[in-house]
Amino acid sequence: MNAVFAMKQYQQVSVHSGVLGASPHRLVQMLMEGALEKIALAKAHMVNNNIASKGENISKAIAIVGGLQSSLNKDAGGEIAENLGNLYDYMTNRLVIANLHNNEAILDEVAGLIVEIKMGWDGIPEGFKN
Repeated sequence: MNAVFAMKQYQQVSVHSGVLGASPHRLVQMLMEGALEKIALAKAHMVNNNIASKGENISKAIAIVGGLQSSLNKDAGGEIAENLGNLYDYMTNRLVIANLHNNEAILDEVAGLIVEIKMGWDGIPEGFKN
């Protein structure tokens, strides 16, 4: 068994284990962390001119942002959920443009937006997490 394959298997088991016991709040955090990881990988592949891997990671980031968007409860979340939905649409469009034009700055922009949302999410007091 080669080391790369073993590491990927370990990561899959680790993520799967983390998801099984995670609260809904933690699952959203994990999605944001995953999106940031995929954007960072896409940027590294962009710099190294590895077009296929860049596109694959941007596609995964787009899927994760879509997952975040689909988890919004617009009835309970009202205007905040509506605004987040619009921001997730914007991020998705920007990621597509970054992919088409190999634009690292756009990847940085989207990562920065996710970091800001994640900081707010991470700052939710314990009593409000479910």
